[in-house]
Amino acid sequence: MKNKLSIVNKKARYEYEFISTFTAGIQLIGSEVKTIKKGKLSINDAFCIFKENELFIKNMVLTEKVNEFSPDVKRDKKLLLKKSELNGLKRDMIKGLTIIVNKVFENDKGLIKVEISLAKGKKLYDKRNTIKERELNRDKKFV
Repeated sequence: MKNKLSIVNKKARYEYEFISTFTAGIQLIGSEVKTIKKGKLSINDAFCIFKENELFIKNMVLTEKVNEFSPDVKRDKKLLLKKSELNGLKRDMIKGLTIIVNKVFENDKGLIKVEISLAKGKKLYDKRNTIKERELNRDKKFV
């Protein structure tokens, strides 16, 4: 059985409240695929922006450069979504919500996919409630 790639943004669940989730393809160049499949990727500060009706990921950093001909490690990467999904996301972005990257994974066919979420930032008291719930669940597990 092959090892499946799965890079998760653990901080996102704590910082944001997810409204809806989408799975998108990602447009990669050359050695980026090899680097991502090795797991040399950081998505902790990654978010999505619109440029001329197309969605791009910013701050998704490849932590290793294969050779001098490799593309820039901080290059904006284009997401591949259906037009109806893009229009819905663009409409929701106007409402003050943000799009963050949850997970980068490899599907059954070996293609690299990105799970993005439309999210709303949590307030400080919401974060405290999240910590409290996590500790209660941990205590229940041990009792």
